[in-house]
Amino acid sequence: MKLERLLQSQGFGSRKECRALIRAERVSVAGDIIDDPFAEVVPENLEFSVNGETWRYRPQVYLVLHKPTDHECSHKPQFHPSVFSLLPAALVTRGVQAVGRLDHDSTGLLLFSDDGQFIHFWSSGKKRVPKVYEVICAETVTAEQVAALLRGVQLHDEPLPIAAAACEQTGERALRLTVTEGKYHQVKRMVAAAGNHVERLHRSRIGGFTLPADLAPGQWRWLEEADLTQLANYPPQA
Repeated sequence: MKLERLLQSQGFGSRKECRALIRAERVSVAGDIIDDPFAEVVPENLEFSVNGETWRYRPQVYLVLHKPTDHECSHKPQFHPSVFSLLPAALVTRGVQAVGRLDHDSTGLLLFSDDGQFIHFWSSGKKRVPKVYEVICAETVTAEQVAALLRGVQLHDEPLPIAAAACEQTGERALRLTVTEGKYHQVKRMVAAAGNHVERLHRSRIGGFTLPADLAPGQWRWLEEADLTQLANYPPQA
């Protein structure tokens, strides 16, 4: 693959912009500066640097972000910064998308990819992927509320009650709630239907993958093969 084409595939601009980067001696491969845009390189596992920052060639992108509060999951945010502002420009240019959404005031695990099949699978409610949320409620959680969430609560515009896949009280006003449907504002609506209100909402797990404890709010990292295997490792949902 020609070097200019490789850079374009990784999100470093148009073919013309990538040629300019290379000719300006801002690209190196294996530690050597290359100024020929048409130099042939083998992309598999290739490490290269652009403007002093090291990258590895990735045919497709999979990553996890610890979403902080007051960020919108949109390329065109209205009231708060976009979660895409927390990612390198090259990843945004190559078209990574958020896998599902979190409200601007919610925090936690957010996946990104430019793999359409991956995005569809992990965001589709029909796949019944379990998602775990840590919930801080406005009022004391009661045993009756936990029982109602497990039994099923009636949501507006839903024909049948929606039940949590799992629910446990983790503090006086705290719940750990697992849902599989992925409906609009589902956790907030379920807690309200059970007789309480959500004050803070944090997603801690999707499928079998838990938000890394060492990933601070606003930070991101690549999902490697072991992470993707862990993500897919969860019990089938009824």
